[in-house]
Amino acid sequence: MATLTHDGLASSRIRTGLLFALASATSFGLSGPLARGLMNAGWSAAAVVAARVLLAGVVLLPVALPQIRGNWNLVRANATLIVLYGLLAVAGTQLAYFNAVAHMEVGAALLIEYTAPIAVVGWMWARHRQQPGAATLAGAALGITGLLLVLDILAGVSTDPIGITWALAAMIGAAAYFVLSAQGGELPGTVLAAGGLLIGGVTLILAGVVGIVPLHATTATVVFDDFSTPWWVPILLIGIVTAAIAYVTGIAATRRLGSRLASFVALTEVLAALLFAWALLGEAPRPIQLLGGALILLGVIIVRLGEPEPLPVGDPEARAVAEVPARPEA
Repeated sequence: MATLTHDGLASSRIRTGLLFALASATSFGLSGPLARGLMNAGWSAAAVVAARVLLAGVVLLPVALPQIRGNWNLVRANATLIVLYGLLAVAGTQLAYFNAVAHMEVGAALLIEYTAPIAVVGWMWARHRQQPGAATLAGAALGITGLLLVLDILAGVSTDPIGITWALAAMIGAAAYFVLSAQGGELPGTVLAAGGLLIGGVTLILAGVVGIVPLHATTATVVFDDFSTPWWVPILLIGIVTAAIAYVTGIAATRRLGSRLASFVALTEVLAALLFAWALLGEAPRPIQLLGGALILLGVIIVRLGEPEPLPVGDPEARAVAEVPARPEA
């Protein structure tokens, strides 16, 4: 009976984690088309992201504060985690990506950044001795192949050592997002997201002030494929939906699935972005891109089938080999 109960709880936890992961990937996928509309209206990319993460942090703050329940010792104990999350997972990834696309094609930069699941697999193997199985490796190969097709990377790209270096930095930031999201122990995911987003937003503003990235915005009407809207509508959507909801559900997913599986499910963000670009910008996907999306989904399924089931909660062995530490590591 205990085994059946555990199996049911584990399956339920994984199903919930997959739903959170898909919700997060879909929310993140909407950010690209919304940002494109704002940038066409005169916003700089850095200004869009800064507004996005700062608004998300402000929206989450009233939800996060009651969850602390006055236990500021918990926040202080996880201060390093929150700061690293804001600097690496939020600000660092965005800054590195902006600098990468300044030196190379967007598709190539995205391809390098979205190899983050491979980096997560390597980290979990080196740090936690979680050697990837055949299913994980096969799923990774399918996922990266699908990514190549979705981004149409074979259409031809130019190489630039500086661009590649920045894209690799963005990949490390993306991998850090999944690794850090799994940590925190008793720290609520909303608190981690709110703190990290606010820190990341302030960092992006400071980067703009000192000239690392351009910061400029307008109040011009934002035009999409079949409609136009005031500037504040996409700003609200990009802050609340594509950041506040996306980061909170992403943390919830990673704490249920683990860094490795969650990072592979996140590849569906590229497919979601493709579909949203079709709906909002009129950019119809080509058949080869749809094939790539199917390969990404197939790769995620194979990785999921190869992932071990979580051990029972409270099992001493589970505490010894758990992927998510109870406390953030120094």
